[in-house]
Amino acid sequence: MTAMTHRILVHAALAAVLAWAATTARAADRPALVETPMFADAIAGGTLPPVAMRVPDAPRILSFDGTKAIPGRHGGELGILMGRVKDIRMMVVYGYSRLVGYDRKFELRPDILDRVDVEDGRIFTLHLRKGHKWSDGHPFTAEDFRYYWEDMATNDVISPTGPPPQLIVDGERARFEVVDERTVRYSWSKPNHFFLPALAGALPLFIYRPSHYLKLFHQDHAEPVALQRMVEEKRQRDWRALHFKQDHPYKYDNPEMPSLQPWVNTTESPAQRYVFVRNPFFHRIDAEGHQLPYIDKVNLAIASAKLIPAKAGAGETDLQARNLGFGNYTFLKQGEKRNDYTVRLWQTAKGSHMALFPNLNIEDEQWRALFRKADFRRALSMAVDRHEINQVIYFGLATENNNTVLPASPLYKPEYGTKWTQHDPKAANKLLDGLGLRERDGDGIRLLPDGRPLEIIVETAGEETEQVDVLQLVTDAWRKIGIKLLTKPLQREVLRNRVFAGFTQMSVWSGLENGIPTPELSPRELAPTSQQQLQWPKWGQHVETKGHAGEPVDMELPKRLQELDQKWRVTSDRASRAEIWDQMLKIHADQIYTIGLICCVMQPVVVNNRLRNVPEKGVYNWDPGAFFGIYGLDTFWLAPDAG
Repeated sequence: MTAMTHRILVHAALAAVLAWAATTARAADRPALVETPMFADAIAGGTLPPVAMRVPDAPRILSFDGTKAIPGRHGGELGILMGRVKDIRMMVVYGYSRLVGYDRKFELRPDILDRVDVEDGRIFTLHLRKGHKWSDGHPFTAEDFRYYWEDMATNDVISPTGPPPQLIVDGERARFEVVDERTVRYSWSKPNHFFLPALAGALPLFIYRPSHYLKLFHQDHAEPVALQRMVEEKRQRDWRALHFKQDHPYKYDNPEMPSLQPWVNTTESPAQRYVFVRNPFFHRIDAEGHQLPYIDKVNLAIASAKLIPAKAGAGETDLQARNLGFGNYTFLKQGEKRNDYTVRLWQTAKGSHMALFPNLNIEDEQWRALFRKADFRRALSMAVDRHEINQVIYFGLATENNNTVLPASPLYKPEYGTKWTQHDPKAANKLLDGLGLRERDGDGIRLLPDGRPLEIIVETAGEETEQVDVLQLVTDAWRKIGIKLLTKPLQREVLRNRVFAGFTQMSVWSGLENGIPTPELSPRELAPTSQQQLQWPKWGQHVETKGHAGEPVDMELPKRLQELDQKWRVTSDRASRAEIWDQMLKIHADQIYTIGLICCVMQPVVVNNRLRNVPEKGVYNWDPGAFFGIYGLDTFWLAPDAG
């Protein structure tokens, strides 16, 4: 077998972050392919072609070099638990089939694509694999990219606001070209540093669709009478609504829609159990010629999130991390021998495992003014006893830090994680007195200028008992500085909507999504850029909607963060980008826009003892990482017994 390395022409600023070395094999060079036993009857009956006709001419070969993983065997069923029906989308996250994706070193490389050529950071030529097919056997070609761009992203009916922001640079839409049947090109007049990371995301930017399927529901392609009949049968308002209903590449709840993921959904929603079966046309193989995935089926059962730790401890799942917290670790360890599983501890990579988000955009004017004062936020931070949280909840195994980048990042500076985090109630009280909050009621609670007690309601998604335990310790600590903390559990969607509307005082969530960034990765999490940022949602919404909704930033330093973020976007030099990051991290460390409580908490991962190739140690992170995604769920396999 001849290994071929596909090089990518990268702009100097991208060279350090992109390592493009995809091992592929041409039809004449690929290893002898091993037929999948699950498909024997279908092949014999003529309803499915043999494996040599199912995989691309140049499949992606996954090498296990440098890991403890070994080539596996076909077969078996994997059981996983999820706490909500919506979470069946985790099969797209875990499956992690992407045009380009991160490897275990968090470097980008081609996956679905054969290769990518990048010129000046602004011209991206995407080359598809010859012979690659959708899960229904239909060819995957440039037409699937054209359909998305012309019939969806730039179609005024389907996308009245235009393409996604990752396809727009300084107001300029991408120039899209079909070069040939297996080559497409996206270009801008300026560099687009967000394009490739967006394709590799846990929630990826899908710039392609199964055109042969969705054309059935599109006004410009479908036969009018047949289209109207489907609109009525599906009880939709019009063809646009029908198209949206059928087009769910991430939600993954439409079994009819062809996919490029390792397993495809076979179950209509809603259900309590979803069955995902192997994609017969998946594009990856191992070095011994086995088409991946190894496992035939994934059975995803829906259970109450609160019951999942108990079910995992009873051995009712083969691979589980979702809905498990460090607080479950002792209980889970007790069931290892009895229920034939092992509990592993993976590192988390968020800037803070748990953080408090004062809402700087709250509607209440007095609370808004108070939350916008840095000394108030600093007082809240210094009043928290992080050492107590670490010892009581995490057995001293976590790190007592603020919400910032972690030591594994080249951007890390220890002072950014410790500033204003020392437990000092006396100093916190002094800051509060200095803000004029000296008056107290009969219970010792400070009073706002209008006489209301200084009571902060922290709203939670109510999904983790661990949050309740941590917040109780914060409650006790804040009580000592005359602040009363109350908690209010809500459904996740309700919580977010209340934050967005400015009704929430403070919320609790995890901190920076990526705590191990490099200078080449965007610092946009540090600036008001998204409505999802719970500390300033209306400022973020204003950016996302280009000023059509939300509120413009009206504070000096958050505005400075926006300016630095924009400067990063047009800066190519690595050292200059690192300096921009440093300035932004320094502002955050001093201003405490979010109050990080604890970081580097270990994530329990329950693994059936028959399940192979699951790393002993790993990084459990949403993006980059896609949880199990970068470790290749399709390469996990089930041994016939525990031996």
